[in-house]
Amino acid sequence: MSIHAPPAAGTAPVTLPRLRDMAARGEKIAMLTAYDATFAQVLDAAGVDVLLVGDSLGNVIQGQPSTLPVALEHMAYHTACVARGLAQAGGRAFLVADMPFGSYEAGPQLAFESAVTLMRAGAQMVKLEGGGPIVDCVRFLVDRGIPVCAHLGLTPQRVHALGGFRVQGRDDAAAAVLKADAAALAAAGAALLVLELVPAPLAREITQAHPGLATIGIGAGAGTSGQVLVLQDMLGLTHRPSGKVPRFVRDFTRVPASAADAPGLTVRQAVQAYVAAVKDGSFPDDAIHAF
Repeated sequence: MSIHAPPAAGTAPVTLPRLRDMAARGEKIAMLTAYDATFAQVLDAAGVDVLLVGDSLGNVIQGQPSTLPVALEHMAYHTACVARGLAQAGGRAFLVADMPFGSYEAGPQLAFESAVTLMRAGAQMVKLEGGGPIVDCVRFLVDRGIPVCAHLGLTPQRVHALGGFRVQGRDDAAAAVLKADAAALAAAGAALLVLELVPAPLAREITQAHPGLATIGIGAGAGTSGQVLVLQDMLGLTHRPSGKVPRFVRDFTRVPASAADAPGLTVRQAVQAYVAAVKDGSFPDDAIHAF
């Protein structure tokens, strides 16, 4: 089937109420990053529920060492590309766009202006990193009709303050801060919450404590409402100078994943395998998240 063909008849669009219903029913949410029209159509046709135009494009598209150089205009451009791809295919996936570093930290009004730019580019929801003072920005956006995905744990935009890409919430004090931030974000109206590099038991506890808040894990175990990976990681394409791939990443172009000599899958087949593994709970494995 052409990637430009519309989705099968009867395939309902994924909406925010539908995502909440999926989480309430225990149906896992499959999310992947996307940065252009072609991949947006491929991922949508393969059954991905949510496409995230991530500021990870700084790493995998721009070749930057971090997400910090990504600007709002970059995010708006790639969001528009993905939105057009979905529209051309009559797509079903829900579209979330990252708010880049510097586009919201100064306060709610700046956050609103930045969010409007991304919503006009085609986003259906925006994502902000952090708790604490960011909670006021989340409340301000939600009160004005802009759906928000929050992000706790490892927050890449704060990588220097965190001292590198490290697991967050290991000790009781750090875990208590994460739980308090999650509660505040839920009360402020955040609808989704990405939990990145958080111990699996803590991610599960946060998920169970807030049934109205759909949690999306990345390196946070299997107890969340869904999972997200960077597309290039999922396809085994990302190069890291250290040569080390995070434990939570799986190359879905290989079946079985552990067999180096296994035949490769097409991109669409790999994405379908990822969606199936998220949905049936075989990805991720809590054992590899026992930090």
